[in-house]
Amino acid sequence: MINGITNISLQTEALQPKNEWASTNQSFSNFLKDAVNKVNEAQNESDAMTTKLVNGEDVDLHNVMISSQKASVALQAAIQFRNKGIEAYQEIMRMQI
Repeated sequence: MINGITNISLQTEALQPKNEWASTNQSFSNFLKDAVNKVNEAQNESDAMTTKLVNGEDVDLHNVMISSQKASVALQAAIQFRNKGIEAYQEIMRMQI
C-alpha cells in the first residue's frame, strides 16, 4: 500500500510544468535576441534553398517547401509575440495609479 502512495507522488512530480527559461538564468533581452536570431536563420535558410531551386541546383522541392513553411511559422509566431507584448503594454498604460 505504501509503494502505491510513493508512486503517485513520483507521478505528480513528473507532471509539474518546468520553466526552462528560468532555469537557464538567461535575461529576457538575451532570450528575445536568441528568438529573433532563430527566426532570421529560418528566413535565411528558406531564401537560400529557394535561390538554389530557382538556379536549377539539385534541391528537392519538398525540402524547399518545408523550409519555407518553417520560416513562415516562425515569423507568424514572432508577430503574435510582438502583438501580445504591445497589448500588455497598452493595458498597463491604461491602468490608473
